[in-house]
Amino acid sequence: MALAVRVIPCLDVDEGRVVKGINFSDLRDAGDPVELAARYGREGADEVTFLDVSASSSGRSTMIEVVRRTADTLFIPLTVGGGVRSAEDVRALLRAGADKVSVNTAALARPELLRELSEQFGAQCIVLSVDARRSAEQPSGFEVTTHGGRRSAGVDAVEWARKAQELGVGEILLNSMDADGTRDGFDLELIRLVRAAVSIPVIASGGAGKAADFPPAVEAGADALLAASIFHFGVTSIPEVKEALAGAGAEVRR
Repeated sequence: MALAVRVIPCLDVDEGRVVKGINFSDLRDAGDPVELAARYGREGADEVTFLDVSASSSGRSTMIEVVRRTADTLFIPLTVGGGVRSAEDVRALLRAGADKVSVNTAALARPELLRELSEQFGAQCIVLSVDARRSAEQPSGFEVTTHGGRRSAGVDAVEWARKAQELGVGEILLNSMDADGTRDGFDLELIRLVRAAVSIPVIASGGAGKAADFPPAVEAGADALLAASIFHFGVTSIPEVKEALAGAGAEVRR
């Protein structure tokens, strides 16, 4: 029996509030993260992801409290990322109630951090977040970016995903920075390339505009599908997305 495709709403949290924009700019308020997470849990989300978009040291305590309050009411896995730089950061988030922790920039600065975290907390707890955009300068045609897609890391995105698997991460959260917030559909080429390079689960993110955009991403190789604004602002719902996936032959949890 095939594993069920996971549908994951993503909540970008800034100073304790959910925000959303296009390509990480022009952010607008989308509500209280604890209330939204609880609602998505009731609607049938398979997991919830929080990304701390301010990720400052001053905002860390706020995020810990948001995670703690959410974990008290949520009965599905919670992944938290943004500004995670050390084992101490991971430990604090897991103790607050997160099930998984997403790492991005700090791993680019020191890839061995991924191995250390996976060995210390278990591969199932560690997710590598890859913010990728098109680039003719990289062999795969995609490069890794930082700072919300504004700065090139000078690293091939597909090779980075492959290396992260070797270092022991449990999942890849694959963000298309070209598609983020545009609602033009997932970047299927990017998904296919990363799927061919790794055997661990790939979570596709960036570009979902309607329920019909989700099945093609699964066909391209995504194990899970992450979206934000279309859920926050009522463009479509988790039940509608699962209906579209089931109609296309994908296994989903009802």
